[in-house]
Formats: sequence, structure tokens, C-alpha cells
Amino acid sequence: MTSVRTPARTGAAHRLAALAEDALGGPLPVRLRAWDGSESGPADAPVVVVRSRRALRRLLWQPGELGLAQAYVTGELDIEGDLRTGLRAMWAAARERGPHTPGRTLPDRARAVGQAVRLGALGPRPPAPAAQARLRGGLHTKARDRAAISHHYDLSNDFYRLLLDDTLAYSCGYWTAGDLDVTPADAQRAKLELVCRKLGIVPGARLLDIGCGWGALALYAAEQHKAQVTAVTLAREQAAYVRARVRERGLENRVEVVCQDYRDICGGAFDAVSAIEMGEHVGDAEYPAFAAALHRMVRGCGRVLVQQMSRGARAPGGGAFIEAYIAPDMHMRPVGETVGLLEAAGLEVRSVESMREHYVRTVDAWHRTLEERWDDFVRLVGEESARVWRLYLVGGALAFEERRMGVDQILCARPTADGDSGLTAAEAAGWYHGLGER
Repeated sequence: MTSVRTPARTGAAHRLAALAEDALGGPLPVRLRAWDGSESGPADAPVVVVRSRRALRRLLWQPGELGLAQAYVTGELDIEGDLRTGLRAMWAAARERGPHTPGRTLPDRARAVGQAVRLGALGPRPPAPAAQARLRGGLHTKARDRAAISHHYDLSNDFYRLLLDDTLAYSCGYWTAGDLDVTPADAQRAKLELVCRKLGIVPGARLLDIGCGWGALALYAAEQHKAQVTAVTLAREQAAYVRARVRERGLENRVEVVCQDYRDICGGAFDAVSAIEMGEHVGDAEYPAFAAALHRMVRGCGRVLVQQMSRGARAPGGGAFIEAYIAPDMHMRPVGETVGLLEAAGLEVRSVESMREHYVRTVDAWHRTLEERWDDFVRLVGEESARVWRLYLVGGALAFEERRMGVDQILCARPTADGDSGLTAAEAAGWYHGLGER
């Protein structure tokens, strides 16, 4: 039997396009293909495939980024071809139209409801995908923070071993310029060396690594710089994995792994404190107390290095998709505000280095691994979680590329009462020596 394509102007895609253009206040930046085979929109644009009426129902119940993400991770909605090209087209259209779409009148709303009825999209709210976080309790209580960290980092050690390089560093690498042979692992080791140099790590120095991940910095500082490291994480699977790596390398006398909240860390007088992409999980209202804890934990003339992601003043927080699926309760702010909070706690900010472009390359490397080993990832965590990570990595790289997100290394010192920071101008000038020009 010969299949018959539904004419565009009478099919579901035409009605969907009319609804979308009415909501957006302008022409569609993508082409739509609906579940009935109909298509509508510019012929040369990325194709958004709406496979099910349920995708539209999600958007009626949850308009915006979260509804779209739910439809994508369940496979009810997809982008044909390159996902980044499709997302870039939609972001470009959003920027062109500005933050506000035209107000909708009562007749507009009635017309939209009529279209939804004709499309068969009305109905009960679809359940949230299984991969979506479900947290309970007060925001940034210790129990909720533990659950939030577990949602992301306890996905499985096997998953992260497959995604990351052999350093198991899950943070922005440092790509030295001009060398096309630099691997993701090389970039991570260059970042770890840069952190150790900025922190002034010498043999016997006491380093507190808050949010240690799978131990990349702790192991590097202990092995390469002979530091005494206390590595702290809230994720139980991470803690168990780091302890195993410490035993394998015979570093039990140099690395202590502690599974606890940073608020429960006792003592202080560490020579150096690091928080590598951990501060985003602290929370907005809680950040002043976090900064004060960093000040308390480091000795006079000691150093603190915070590597942290940022967002612009008009869009702080984490974003609906990231907070629902990746890092619940995450909060990012402009880098200048973070600098102000660290200074208000008594730390002296000595340098701020942007690494935004480095994160584009880092996330692109993770995404290539995901696509090359797609079937392995699906076997490990299921198709839905794999699609969450595809959307996360592609969207994240694009956000850094387009400057909607940033990442910075902020180096601080704790001055003594007489103002001595322990840093010299000559030392500061030598941080990058031997690392290559960017």
C-alpha cells in the first residue's frame, strides 16, 4: 500500500506551528514534523519531530524549558540531525525576540484551546520522567543536599568511568594552546597542575579538597606535590571509589577521604583549600556561610581556590532543566557577585581567570564519548538517562560557547592581621610558566 502524507496545511504540524507562532510572537525558527507525518515551517531549518500528542500535553501543563526537556528525554520529541544546530536556532530566535513575548488576549487563549482540542492534546498531566529528581525537605538542609548530590554523582561509578578520561576529573580542563595533540586527559592534568601551582602546594602542605569528586586533585596533589590531603565528598559511591584508588596507589599515609557535609568539617589551619565546581551546589542564601567556612578552614597566609560556574544577572540559578535532571538546587550567579561574597568573608581575591572557552572543548570531548559509546551508556543507565545527558552536554557546550554561562578560577588568600597575604608578585607571574600559552 502506498503511504499518503497528510497535507501540511490540514495536518497536525500546521496546527502545532500556528500554536507555537502565536505563543512565540513570531515565525518558527525550526521545521515541525508531527505524529501524522505532516510538516510545517521553513524547509531549510532544523527539523523538530513531535512523535506523540503527549509531548504537546506536557507543554500545556509545563510550558517552557522543563516541558520541552520532559518531552525530549522521554523520546516524545526529538531533533533530527545535529542537536546543537537545532538548539542554536531556537536560542537565536529567543534572543532576537527578547525576553518578553506579546501578551495574549482572551480570544487568543480561546483559539489556542480550540487548536489543542482538535489536536487531541487535552488530558491529564503526564507523569514526570523517572530520571527527574524528586527531593524532599527544606532547601539546602543537610539531608536534602545529600540527596541532591546523590542524584547526580551516584548515578554509577561505571557511568563516569566510561564518560570521563583516565583522570576521572569531572570539571573544566585547561587546554594549552597551539598543540592539536592535547587530549582531554592532558587538559585535565594541566588544570590540576595549575590549581596546585596557584595554591602553592609544596611537600607536606595540608590541602583540604571540598567536593573531591573521584579524587583527581587529591591524588595528583599527593603524588606529584607530596601534599597531605583531606578529600571531602557527600557522595557515598565517590568516597568508596576514591578510597579504593588511594589504596591502589599506596597513598594511605597522604590522602584521607571523608564522606561528610562541608558544614561538619572540624578544625582548620589548612595551608590550602580547594572547591572545584562545588560552590554551585551550596545555594544562594547559604553562600556567605560557605565563604566564611573557607576563611575559617585556611591558615593565615594560606590560599583558597574556587573554580566555579557562573550565569548572568538576568538568569541566575541553575536553569529549569539542570535543576530538575542534573544538579537539583544548583545556583549560579555572576562571577563578580561571587568575588564580592568571598571578599566579604575576609578573603583577599588575588586573581580571577576565565576558563569559559576551555569548557566548550571539555564538554565537547565528553559528548563525543557519549555518542561513540551510546549503546554502552544505554545499557548502563537506560535510554532516558542517556538522553538526559545528551541534552545536558550539548546544551551546556552551547551555553558556554554563547556566553550564557561561564566558569572561573578565583584565587584567594587569607591575610594576616598585618596584611601579609603570603603571595609575591614574582610568584604570581610564574603561575603559568611551563604550562604553555593559551
